[in-house]
Amino acid sequence: MLDLTESNPTRAGFAYPSDEILGAFADARSLIYEPKPAGLQAAREAVAGYYAVRSHAVEPARILLTSSSSESYAWLFKLLADPGDEVLVPHPSYPLFEFLAQMESVRVTHYPLVYHDGWSIDTEALAAAVSGRTRAIVLVNPNNPTGSFVKRCDLDALVPLCAERGIALLSDEVFADYAFAPDAERVPSLTSVDGALTFCLSGLSKIAGLPQMKLGWIVIGGPPALRAEATERIELIADTYLSVGTPVQHALPKLLAAGENVQSRIASRVSENLRHLHAAIGDHSPAQVLRVEGGWYATLRVPRTRSEEEWCLDLLEQDVLVQPGFFYDFESEAYLVLSLLTEAGTFREGVKRIVGRL
Repeated sequence: MLDLTESNPTRAGFAYPSDEILGAFADARSLIYEPKPAGLQAAREAVAGYYAVRSHAVEPARILLTSSSSESYAWLFKLLADPGDEVLVPHPSYPLFEFLAQMESVRVTHYPLVYHDGWSIDTEALAAAVSGRTRAIVLVNPNNPTGSFVKRCDLDALVPLCAERGIALLSDEVFADYAFAPDAERVPSLTSVDGALTFCLSGLSKIAGLPQMKLGWIVIGGPPALRAEATERIELIADTYLSVGTPVQHALPKLLAAGENVQSRIASRVSENLRHLHAAIGDHSPAQVLRVEGGWYATLRVPRTRSEEEWCLDLLEQDVLVQPGFFYDFESEAYLVLSLLTEAGTFREGVKRIVGRL
């Protein structure tokens, strides 16, 4: 079976610097339990250093560690919303928000991403979706699986809206390091936003290809008074759970350093697989590779001569596994989602079989 859905980097055939990663945990300080709600100072300084290398000024005091992006969302929903309140999330996008929101008794309302030679936020539809119970707008930057970044014009529209209505911006930036090309109109991170309460999420899972280490973080931004109140309250939530392990916090500086090597390998593969997909599909195919700016995924628009489910079942008969667009709430058919993380040989053979069926 040629699995073109692989999303686990530790199962995708990458050579990890194992000595560096395992050696990072040989730290005697891990034998001492230091319950710090926001995370150990040295670990938060390491995260601040990660942003500094990318020209983002983030003070350690604005950083709060979590065990994962999913936990970050759960804590933020607890912080911002009461039962029955709602958050706006994009679609198409990764189908995780509904589950996380339901567990916090929060409702999800969708706003659309639209495609015109590239994906963009429909800011007018987003504004129209805001209600008196909207507490947060989720931005996935770049989005999964469309690979679209937030643009400066989007941010110029959203920050005043959020400031006026008392709504927080949640920016999921776990794929931000995987842009395929520069773009002056792109917002690589919302860590510098000061006009509205903002929370930026990231972690080791994607930036270092280390999901098993279970370490993520939230960067808190916005007007000083709102930021201070939010920090105090979310630290109370974090203090209630104290879920982040001490060993991974002490290991974090070395894990980030080792992760640069892994990240470069991942970036090289996803770029090469995307180039191969474009070459294989070509300009005269009945299918189209939709424009993608970053991330680990590509979307293939295929003829609507059959449903997405029928396409996927047909490809299964060719021993090729892909995901249908309806997994990600695409509004229409027919789309197939392919993981660019897939090992190159498997990806090429799988794409060859897809082209054969087209």
